[in-house]
Amino acid sequence: MSTPHLKNSFSWADALFLYVERPGQPLSMACVCIFEGKISLKACRDLVTSKLPLVPRYRQRVVFPPLNLGLPHWEFDPSFDIRNHIRQVRLRGGTESDLKELASNIVSTHLDRQRPLWDITLVQGLEGNRTAMIARIHHCLADGISGLGILNVLMDTSPTPKPVPHVIVEATKTPRLDPGAALLDNLLKAYNSAVKGALTLQSEALRIAEGMLSNGGESLTEMMSIMPELAAPADRLPFNVVCHGPQKFGWTEIPMNEVQAIRERCGGTVNDVILTVTAAALRRYSELRGIRVKGRSARIMIPVNVRGNGDTAELGNRISFLPVTIPLDVRDPQKLFAFVRQRTEYLKHVRAAELVGFTGGLFAVLPPPFWAAVGPVASQLPLSLCNIICTNVPGPQVPLYMLGRKVVAWYPYVPIGGEMGTNWAVLSYDGKAYFGFTCDIGAVPDPENLEKFVDASFAELRNSASRAKVQAKTKDSQTAGRRSRLSLRRRKAKRRIPLGKALASAGTKRKRPLRKSKAKAESAGTIARTPAPRRPIARVTPSVPSSLQQPASPSASSEVAPEAVVLEHLAQAVGA
Repeated sequence: MSTPHLKNSFSWADALFLYVERPGQPLSMACVCIFEGKISLKACRDLVTSKLPLVPRYRQRVVFPPLNLGLPHWEFDPSFDIRNHIRQVRLRGGTESDLKELASNIVSTHLDRQRPLWDITLVQGLEGNRTAMIARIHHCLADGISGLGILNVLMDTSPTPKPVPHVIVEATKTPRLDPGAALLDNLLKAYNSAVKGALTLQSEALRIAEGMLSNGGESLTEMMSIMPELAAPADRLPFNVVCHGPQKFGWTEIPMNEVQAIRERCGGTVNDVILTVTAAALRRYSELRGIRVKGRSARIMIPVNVRGNGDTAELGNRISFLPVTIPLDVRDPQKLFAFVRQRTEYLKHVRAAELVGFTGGLFAVLPPPFWAAVGPVASQLPLSLCNIICTNVPGPQVPLYMLGRKVVAWYPYVPIGGEMGTNWAVLSYDGKAYFGFTCDIGAVPDPENLEKFVDASFAELRNSASRAKVQAKTKDSQTAGRRSRLSLRRRKAKRRIPLGKALASAGTKRKRPLRKSKAKAESAGTIARTPAPRRPIARVTPSVPSSLQQPASPSASSEVAPEAVVLEHLAQAVGA
């Protein structure tokens, strides 16, 4: 990962994470990696030091302009010391519960703004002869996608450790401007940032308009139809309270091959599977907290990467959000999955993420002093724009190693804020999808229940998808059987003699008595060739008054007339 053109100025999106941060609400991303074997503190420090030339931002700190007139900027920390950023802790019990408690305590604290905004805690004493690493980075430095790219700098795909070169980090000083020149420089940067934001907003509006016009105005109508839904506040759920800290961190994992199997059986995407499991788990947790879910829904914000080149090495925040509102009273897993799939496809079709990004860009035109003053207060207002944020980051599907030690688990952590008392992160790595639950202790004091409900919801969806596949096979076999029986009836029908031909031939040749069921004869109107069983045909002689009887002709006593034969066939055809 190289940064040949390192920009020292903040973007508005990056600075916003600094403005809205407040006590009890640290806005840092983190992850917990578990390695096989032991990793020493010295080896870890040497490795990170050798990688610092690839990520010079890790040696820079934030500098705010006087009176917040302009956006913050980065400058090299003149007193940078790797020992301030990489430390070691030993667990007493060594259990996974102990590791979760330690990670919760670390993510509940704020990073020191006088230093580069990252740190690593190496955890020794984990049972099973394993080592854990808790890595933190402030959200102003990177989002989930670029943060993953930075961690990949420390790891490789080879189990054989490579020699770590000895690197000496020299102090780098940034030239200081006199106060007058610094103030003028900050004003110019603020003006340039405002102009750039306005131009970006205009280009986004033009791009959205072009996309809508390309569909003959249909997209405009559809986009306007979802505006009331996006503007309406989300239903309040038990965990939608103002966050005051501290935070608790929980995690679980599910197999990616089973996730892929559900996707292949039911269609949709991996993200649809994750969203279905998330909605079902939220329903279970809401019911646990005594909430009736009938008629309620959960609005889940999904971060969307808007990097045009897809480069995960690009620092900063380049994301938008896709708001997906999912009903909580749909208990059938297949119906819930079908709703999620259709809803996400529709929101992508109407460019909902672009609309949300455009709306967020409107706030960028407000001056930095406004956000510096209002940001900490705004994060405590009772605004229910969504219930939770659930980010799904695709990670490497091959094993990674650091210093020759394999990464056997990788649990992600995303910050919480405002009235989102819990946020979820999902990272797919090496055949598993790792869930990380960030919880405010006042909103969700029991993340272990979230872990249990995700496991139960996924098992329910997996079993339902498996039954759906079996039912589909049974239905196909039944359909094939019906087609086979229909084909047999059609072949039999081809061998039948039409009634007209039977009548035409009846006057010349007497055929053997034939039998056919009354219902089939009436519907088909044909006489089957199959001869009837040899049994006497009961003839009914109608009773005629003697006054109306006529003497029979001499020939009638010795020969049957052709008309009588026809009448006999007709009597048999109608079941007489």
